[in-house]
Formats: sequence, structure tokens, C-alpha cells
Amino acid sequence: MLKEAPRQRILCRHCQFYYITWDARFPYGCKAFDFKSKQMPSTDVFQSSGEDCMKFTLKKESKTRIST
Repeated sequence: MLKEAPRQRILCRHCQFYYITWDARFPYGCKAFDFKSKQMPSTDVFQSSGEDCMKFTLKKESKTRIST
């Protein structure tokens, strides 16, 4: 019997489509799938489809930094 490899968790906060909403009931959002959630959007995607998020796109790092 083969053991299934543990799946790597997708961290939405590193995705360009992730955002924080103003809705206290649904504080996390995904622009790619156009929904808000009580939990990380990647968790909802996995629970509903059984697949890891296929829209995950790593954020581009900002080159400008504000110095204080």
C-alpha cells in the first residue's frame, strides 16, 4: 500500500489574487474566483473541488520601499 505524499498548503497571502475585505463576516477574498470567505480561499477551493487552487499566482515583489 502506497502512502500519499502530504500536500503542500497554499498560502493565499502570497498570491496576487488574495485580498482582505471590509466584510467582518467574510474577511478573506479571492479576485480570481470572485468570492469572499471566513477562511483562507485556498482552503475553500480544496474543500469544494478536492484539488489545490489552480489560480495561485505568486505576487510580484515591490521594488520601491518607503524608508522612515
